[in-house]
Amino acid sequence: MKKHSFLGYRRPNGTVGARNHVAIIPVDDLSNAACEGVAGLVGGTLPLPHPYGRLQFGADLELFFRTMIGTGSNPNIAAAVVIGIEPNWTEKIASGIAKTGKPVESFSIERSGDLKTIERAARAAKSLVHKASEMQREPVELSDAIISMKCGESDTTSGLASNPTCGRVTERLVEEGSTMLFGETSELTGGEQFVAERMKTPELKKKFTDIFNGYAEFINEQEADLFGSQPTQGNIRGGLTTIEEKAMGNIQKIGRAKVDGVLYPAEAPSGKGLFFMDTSSAAAEAVTLFAAGGSIAHLFPTGQGNIIGNPVIPVIKLSANPLTVSTMSEHIDVSVEKILTLEQTLDQAADALMDMLLKTLSGRLTSAEVLRHREFVLTKLFRSA
Repeated sequence: MKKHSFLGYRRPNGTVGARNHVAIIPVDDLSNAACEGVAGLVGGTLPLPHPYGRLQFGADLELFFRTMIGTGSNPNIAAAVVIGIEPNWTEKIASGIAKTGKPVESFSIERSGDLKTIERAARAAKSLVHKASEMQREPVELSDAIISMKCGESDTTSGLASNPTCGRVTERLVEEGSTMLFGETSELTGGEQFVAERMKTPELKKKFTDIFNGYAEFINEQEADLFGSQPTQGNIRGGLTTIEEKAMGNIQKIGRAKVDGVLYPAEAPSGKGLFFMDTSSAAAEAVTLFAAGGSIAHLFPTGQGNIIGNPVIPVIKLSANPLTVSTMSEHIDVSVEKILTLEQTLDQAADALMDMLLKTLSGRLTSAEVLRHREFVLTKLFRSA
């Protein structure tokens, strides 16, 4: 099979990135203003404001740290400045990111205030931007990349064309030695048994089944009706009347590939192959978790037209819905609508998506990036103390 390469950034720990961001990372919601203050002063920086990081505990706090450290560790991040209200958690996140070998600076606001912190952090950020701007892209193998996938605003065309296109690309990338991530736990409902059968070992099958059953038990405990949330109003408008229909289309994104591992939210894969990650089905949350797990680009099939982007990783949108491709053309990177009219084969559509993926990894901006869609949304498990 042909081996592909792209022009990427090789990081100190051997991972490869498709972007070269200097991230300004707030530890907590109180530090957002300081981070945005630094970004306002220093061009070439990427602030990542969010609403959490205070009084979280237990599994929720563990997920928070895993997400923030994973985000800063993402290969698309060249360097990071971490700002928090107090020093302990600030240092915890900064030291976690520093294990990758990339430059990290940290600052706490207590006993300094916003203005002094912003000044000190801005000076550090300026130096990091200069160093990042000297880095050059180099040829790297596609097999070194981690790519994620999730669909959004699905409709009947998703399961018929755009998701299978993603599935064919998944088969190719896994065969080539790349690492692929998929998730959307709730949107496997009704088809979870087919995913379970794809697990390569009985241990993986049990781990996946336990995660899915835990989700189902949680929903049942709430005595809630998911209709309107799963399927969403957009799904229903697009012709998907049950979660089972949605799941059957969703599963098409992994093609015929076997699953090599099962990950918790924001967990990085330990090897190569296809990995399931337990994620929310909410687009922005899921993509943020995949990025924290190391994904450097995301494939996003959409039917009715989801407009999500992400600040850390480029989101490549493909659609087979002629109406969406026409009315929301500024959001669609790859059209595969001709599959439905039999003017394009699945392999030809996969060729087009592969071509766009390689261009994006080498520096081409996606529609979401050009339109400044930078949805960075953390997953929270339960309310704070």
